[in-house]
Amino acid sequence: MNILALESSASACSAALCRDGVLVAQSFQNNGLTHSRTLLPMVHDMLRNGGERLEDMDVIAVAAGPGSFTGLRIGVAAAKGLAWAGDKLCAPCSTLESMAWPLAHLEGRLIVCAMDARRKQVYNAVFRAGGDRLERVAPDRAISLAELGEELKNFPERKIVVGDGAQLCYNTLLETVSNLTLAPVHLRTQSAWGVALAAEKLIACGGLVSGQVLAPVYHRLSQAERERLEREQNTKFTIEGDQNYV
Repeated sequence: MNILALESSASACSAALCRDGVLVAQSFQNNGLTHSRTLLPMVHDMLRNGGERLEDMDVIAVAAGPGSFTGLRIGVAAAKGLAWAGDKLCAPCSTLESMAWPLAHLEGRLIVCAMDARRKQVYNAVFRAGGDRLERVAPDRAISLAELGEELKNFPERKIVVGDGAQLCYNTLLETVSNLTLAPVHLRTQSAWGVALAAEKLIACGGLVSGQVLAPVYHRLSQAERERLEREQNTKFTIEGDQNYV
């Protein structure tokens, strides 16, 4: 089984080729360039340099969310295009689960996945590492750091924080949550290798979809949508106030 995996949910961008559970190749960049410039050239060069062809890929996997709205749209659009060309199935992987898989070998540890969602929130999920598996402890969600800290106090085991929001999470919760550590730098950032591992589990449980229905999973309204709703709500209050005055 050949899996081509894409990760563009945050500032880093990567592509990976996984064959029967083994990482064959990976290309990774975290240099601030926009993913619309880097992702597809990375895929092209990675496959060409490895003597691989897109036609030989069985599944196109992508970090479908949560994450940066723009980054997710770029990754999903790229996956849809690559899948449609060869009528291939897609694996819409949870970004948070994908970042936990490279740490699954830390058996017994609680893996706290964190992405900075702004507004004093993180995109978060919690898993218990089981060697070759993950046990989900908390769902993918947007949650305040204060709420997350209160939840983690209920777990006595050692905890390791991973993701582009890991440092923020660690700095905020260190004094209130026990047994909290940061993942090492080389495992902290999201990567396409984790997406490929998550895709294997989706394949096993029949979670593949067509490129036509593949879509991002945001878990929260965008800033533009929030501002639009606020304007509509304020307009409603103004109109109702004017009517009451009359």
